[in-house]
Amino acid sequence: MDQWISLVGEVGFPVVVTLFLLYRIESKLDTLIQSIQSLPEKLHP
Repeated sequence: MDQWISLVGEVGFPVVVTLFLLYRIESKLDTLIQSIQSLPEKLHP
């Protein structure tokens, strides 16, 4: 928690929020990419 507070002080709140949201969405994007790549296999068995 202290790391987040010092990071906010150094770079500002909007940057920290952006980095946090990018970190959270990364795993969801990986799942989406895998689903899209496997779609042709599911459409043509």
